Amino acid sequence: MGVKVTGEKGQQPTIVVAKGAPKPAGLQSEDIYVGDGAEVKPGDTVTAHYTGVSLATGQVFDSSWVRGQPAQFPLTQVIQGWQQGVPGMKVGGRRLLVIPADLAYGDNPQGGAPAGPLVFVVDVVSVP
Repeated sequence: MGVKVTGEKGQQPTIVVAKGAPKPAGLQSEDIYVGDGAEVKPGDTVTAHYTGVSLATGQVFDSSWVRGQPAQFPLTQVIQGWQQGVPGMKVGGRRLLVIPADLAYGDNPQGGAPAGPLVFVVDVVSVP
């Protein structure tokens, strides 16, 4: 995968992308911590802490941790990589998602979104 995640449960993670990390052929996911709460279902509204990093640059482009509070959103209104990669997580869990461009914002996104493959670390705080 070429991505290393460190950090304690319930604290902001640190994400390091290895130089020359390979582009994913499909969605890759790895549970860092498995939660013990309710399970996220497709289409649920989720409250989550997350950090997003460009696979190409290793730079953070978005983080709820930096804003100081988790974000809440319906999974139907986020990128396909989240729609496919977050269901099955349980409240209290942390998952690494390595998302190819076609399941993220593409190679030529509009509005300042990063191009290419993305890396997210998602911590599920709650589901309805």
